[in-house]
Amino acid sequence: MAHTIADIMALTLADAGVKRIWGVTGDSLNGLNETLRKMGKIDWMMTRHEEVAAFAAGAEAAITGELAVCAGSCGPGNLHLINGLFDCHRNHVPVLAIAAHIPSSEIGLGYFQETHPQELFRECSHFVELVTNPAQMPEVMHRAMRAAIGKRGVAVIVVPGDVALLEAPKGATGTFPRLNPPRIVPNAGDIDTLVTLLDEAKTVTILAGAGCAGQHDAVVALADTLGAPVVHALRGKEHVEWDNPFDVGMTGLIGFSSGYQAMENGDLLLMLGTDFPYRNFYPKDAKIVQVDRDPSQLGKRAPLTLGIVGDVGETLAALLPRLTRRTDRTFIEAARKHYASARKGLDDLATPSKPGRPIHPQYLAKVLSDLAADDAIISADVGTPTAWACRYITVNGKRRLLFSANHGSMANALAQAIGAQAACPGRQVISLSGDGGFAMSMGDLLTLKQLNLPVKIVIVDNGELGFVALEQKAGGFLDVNVKLENPDFAMIAQASGILGINVTESADLESALREALAHDGPALVSVKTASYELLTPPSIKAEQAKGFSLYMAKAILNGRGDEVVELAKTNLRLALPGL
Repeated sequence: MAHTIADIMALTLADAGVKRIWGVTGDSLNGLNETLRKMGKIDWMMTRHEEVAAFAAGAEAAITGELAVCAGSCGPGNLHLINGLFDCHRNHVPVLAIAAHIPSSEIGLGYFQETHPQELFRECSHFVELVTNPAQMPEVMHRAMRAAIGKRGVAVIVVPGDVALLEAPKGATGTFPRLNPPRIVPNAGDIDTLVTLLDEAKTVTILAGAGCAGQHDAVVALADTLGAPVVHALRGKEHVEWDNPFDVGMTGLIGFSSGYQAMENGDLLLMLGTDFPYRNFYPKDAKIVQVDRDPSQLGKRAPLTLGIVGDVGETLAALLPRLTRRTDRTFIEAARKHYASARKGLDDLATPSKPGRPIHPQYLAKVLSDLAADDAIISADVGTPTAWACRYITVNGKRRLLFSANHGSMANALAQAIGAQAACPGRQVISLSGDGGFAMSMGDLLTLKQLNLPVKIVIVDNGELGFVALEQKAGGFLDVNVKLENPDFAMIAQASGILGINVTESADLESALREALAHDGPALVSVKTASYELLTPPSIKAEQAKGFSLYMAKAILNGRGDEVVELAKTNLRLALPGL
């Protein structure tokens, strides 16, 4: 019996090791659905929103390192994928999106649900192509998959529903030769130059990002050799922070003062596998060397003294034998002392609240970290949940962390947890969700129930878009349009057939989290947290201090003095530890 184009697509994906396709079906996907049903090798993972499908595929790819797949029906269906695909692409994970399309004879005629997917997906993909003739397959499929795997990002194939049902070319097979990501070895001359620059620099600071994955020991060895503090970017935390006596925390808006100062005070900044985006946190006077496998990333954020194209592992393997261990440890010892002080200051904030007071989110994150499994996968929503996670969730080389780190989209945590749990059914998966982010994707609670995924959701319920409110105050504005009238999230979970628990007192937090984490199935814990918790940046500039002063003056003049009092009550312990 002859194969259809849909058959070739499914067989090719199965041969490549794909185990599931995330999406919401529609009639333009009938051919693919029927093939999957008959073949029985790939599971269709139905979500309640296509954006969740794309985020879930991205999380699966991030955790497994393998190609993951999502699909959307024609027009609005595949258009809903786009936000999640932007996140996948900017997180550099291999994802193939199948965008079904309107009947091929109607393209360009303003047909029902018509869009132009090739144009819409171009900015969030390495490859996007429309299939209108069976003769294009399976070559277009192969090119898309190679682009996603080889370039570490998104590829999209656009297939009209009628084309998917057509007979495949004679001799077409559903095979895919396995493709391993390439090793990128740095130029020997660049290593020579780097050795000279490091020898000449009195002090060196390392900024480590996601490109350091799998290179923990090499980064620690380099830091030891150079006597260099290691500052980690958000996505570098899980790869370099643990078991590292040279780590001094993060920098950036949600970082540590010790990380910020280590970058400011070094003569040379060595960037390893990071595209840290905040220009105003780069040192003004230091020489900067950047190592990245993608040449287009070099020098994007700050002027470079040297840019090196290469994998971090290959670069350090070539560099380390050329260096002599420094005996002067003054710089690293000062940086570590600063880090110890900064770490203590943050830990002192992770304390229970007095009875009747909202729970400090720092305490919530710390207790969650203490109770989570050693190999837990934890996703965190954009905004304050990400800040609390990066400051208080400890890593150990086995735990994994998922963020919308570069795209910065709300509603990422639950969707990423769904994808991670499906890929790793034997591991504990936790979504640290903001109330705003969770409400945005709340419909996919039903996905947890329907797919029987035992994800544990912990909601930071502070009744507002917390990070946005903080930014408004820091800019000298009244916090407006950020308050949230939330439902009882635990009751919504219970109505969905999921364990739901409300926590309003610090004394009840640990037992509630223990119950949820031990539950055999999905569970939700909604934690009432303080709305006026300040997230202190690593360096408070004059304009930020001025902004907060303006905010307080405006609040009082506009009859909102009670908010200023609550802000002071909640954050007085920043100035008076122990309260």
